[in-house]
Amino acid sequence: MRVEKRKKKKKKKRTWLRITGAVLLLLIFGAGAYGYSVYKSFTNAVEAMHHPIDRKTSEKRKEQVALEKKQPFSVLMLGVDERKGDRGRSDTIIVLTVNPNKNSVKMLSIPRDTRTEIVGKGTEDKINHAYAFGGVEMSIATVENFLDIPIDYYMQINMEGFKDILDAVGGVTVNNDLDFTYEGVHFPKGEITLNGEKALKFSRMRYDDPRGDYGRQLRQREIIQAVIKEGASLSTLTNYDEIFKALGSNVKTNLTFDEMVQIQKNYKTAGNHIEQMTIKGNGTRINGVFYLIVSDKEKQRVQSELKKHLELN
Repeated sequence: MRVEKRKKKKKKKRTWLRITGAVLLLLIFGAGAYGYSVYKSFTNAVEAMHHPIDRKTSEKRKEQVALEKKQPFSVLMLGVDERKGDRGRSDTIIVLTVNPNKNSVKMLSIPRDTRTEIVGKGTEDKINHAYAFGGVEMSIATVENFLDIPIDYYMQINMEGFKDILDAVGGVTVNNDLDFTYEGVHFPKGEITLNGEKALKFSRMRYDDPRGDYGRQLRQREIIQAVIKEGASLSTLTNYDEIFKALGSNVKTNLTFDEMVQIQKNYKTAGNHIEQMTIKGNGTRINGVFYLIVSDKEKQRVQSELKKHLELN
């Protein structure tokens, strides 16, 4: 029973990271045009979120990415459940690549159990252990090595703050194509409005969906698109202070205010086209520990797609 509860909790965290990522992308891409009052609130939030790391340029890049030249860039999103006296682990790992020339964002979820080299530790282990061993810096180095692409920026998200962030944008309205009931909540077909808690349940159900996990992914995309639409609407502007406070309290990033302004100026419309990617592997046990083994062929497929989107030679 306890194992089942822990699994449900991990699934909840992964879902909320995708939703929070969409909200944060929206704010970066669109916040610059909302006037002085919003500007002031946004700068305060950015100041609270800004946590630079001792790493100026990726080893996978010859020169630092130039946002003013509209060069494609990447972001590593880490969903972390921090505990007192313990750094915790990044149970959710998502890589975003943003290309203004193709006007799109690619979003890749890396399974936490993926076995890979932990760069700086000299061992192979689950990829999410990199954060426990060496924090954000080791996580970036390990993900770069695994995907063979540069990681330009990071966002670390406190998993406990998700409901506050989604509720701050006033909930979301989605078009539901499947009538179902999940954890005591009925979701009828058609247009429905969801608060943070209901949106989570809407995203989690898959066993009663004839499409399985594919159906769940469709609902998650519905929520991401609805968050962007809701955030861009005039009604949400009345909650901007609450939105920024929720982000400032739950997000850390090495993005500076000036860099966010450049992204808003040069990459604004890319956030409207988010494509989700998946990486496949086979589960196995090594010395009694479960790992996901990703084949070289699958890694090359994903690496090639991300490199192309980042316009790397």
